[in-house]
Amino acid sequence: MTQSTGPGTRPRSFLGEVRDAVTPRATLLVLGVIALMLLFITSYVGALHHPKLRDAPFGVAAPPPVAERTVTRLQELPGSPLDPRAVADEESARRQIEDRDIDGALVVDPGGTTDTLLVATGGGTALATTLERLLTETERDERRTLRVEDVVPASAQDANGLSSFYLVVGWCVGGYLCAAILAISAGARASTPHRALIRLGTMAVVAVLGGLGGALIAGPALDALPDGFAGLWGLGALIIFAVGAATLALQAALGVVGIGVAILLVVILGNPSSGGALPTPLLPPFWAALGPALPPGAGTWSARSIVYFRGNDVTVPLLVLSAWAVVGTAVTVLMSALRRHPEPEPGRPAGV
Repeated sequence: MTQSTGPGTRPRSFLGEVRDAVTPRATLLVLGVIALMLLFITSYVGALHHPKLRDAPFGVAAPPPVAERTVTRLQELPGSPLDPRAVADEESARRQIEDRDIDGALVVDPGGTTDTLLVATGGGTALATTLERLLTETERDERRTLRVEDVVPASAQDANGLSSFYLVVGWCVGGYLCAAILAISAGARASTPHRALIRLGTMAVVAVLGGLGGALIAGPALDALPDGFAGLWGLGALIIFAVGAATLALQAALGVVGIGVAILLVVILGNPSSGGALPTPLLPPFWAALGPALPPGAGTWSARSIVYFRGNDVTVPLLVLSAWAVVGTAVTVLMSALRRHPEPEPGRPAGV
């Protein structure tokens, strides 16, 4: 269908209408969305479609000669599903599981035919189930039976131990969406250091409120995560601010494209590699190596540690989140300071 712009004018072609309706900039953004969509599918399906246990830290508690033979036997399993090591005794195995040094342990009874598998569903039900299935088969091959004990059980209200992951995902989404709104509402680049600091301050307020809200919902309101309320509040504030500051930094450096990069890092790469849906030993090597360095992975590990493992082994993931927050803040302020000709916000003179 063609249109006339006035008497005596020639009708415009369909291609001309298309050019007016879809600008080159809009075309590039649409192509970017298509690319992100395909990357999303590739990342999630690639990470989660075929869980396979790889090098899970695993303890063997038994008298030295038996422990040595058992460790050797487990090391020789096809595909290297376990990274077995001897531990002093059952008490030591339990302690190392609670410290998150190992994912499970086999307590061998040299005087009988029934051994005990220690697992921790608080660290992820999928991993505990996979360990149980694997050790049941290996014990059957040795004509032994297996009983399973959950050393660190997930809450009955925390189906499959996924509530921590969903909580962290919500905090991450809040962080990058809030940062994107703050920047896009007045142009995709922070025009002045003063304006950048105001946006970072706003992110800090949002982080505190969002962390509190998430901890209240997952804890007292729904009882999905019954312990560690104060720790979760602090963790949520750090996650939201870290993701928000990183998003502001990417927007300051790349403009609106920075939003896509933030989504790429946090959602497309971060969520499937986080160890939430599938704990790290069940992920393919690329995602297993990447996850701990991104906010969803560091956040999910920390949340589970706070709720189920008495806050053990959170130093490294908290440092990762802090690094995202500090670097994001520094880059946001630096990029705004380097801009020589700030863009005025709508309704305000330049330089405000």
